[in-house]
Amino acid sequence: QVQLVESGGGLVQAGGSLRLSCAASSHNFRTYTMAWFRQAPGKEREFVAVIRGSGGGGATFYADSVKGRFTISRDNAKNMVYLQLNSLKPDDTALYICGAGTPILSAVRQSAMYRFWGQGTQVTVSS
Repeated sequence: QVQLVESGGGLVQAGGSLRLSCAASSHNFRTYTMAWFRQAPGKEREFVAVIRGSGGGGATFYADSVKGRFTISRDNAKNMVYLQLNSLKPDDTALYICGAGTPILSAVRQSAMYRFWGQGTQVTVSS
């Protein structure tokens, strides 16, 4: 069992930045693929970014909508994963949720492949 707790969300103006954090309670944290998804009211849960675990060499992948603006990273010594959000747009407004799992490479963008989820942290971007 892995517990995940997100923090760092808030209200920002368009063009602003936030850094989200996800703290994991796992002794095997370094082996997990960690991903960020987001969900806005009335919309499907959307893949945002993923960073693979030790078995995947820490490779990162991003949704086209956030490439060049968001950066995912991890600190295995602290059991933490981060999402740096820059140049925020109103369309980025959503609940941002951290997930942990062991997906194969071809499935890292699929939410069903993640066994553990946090409660989410709200990001609201005003125009």
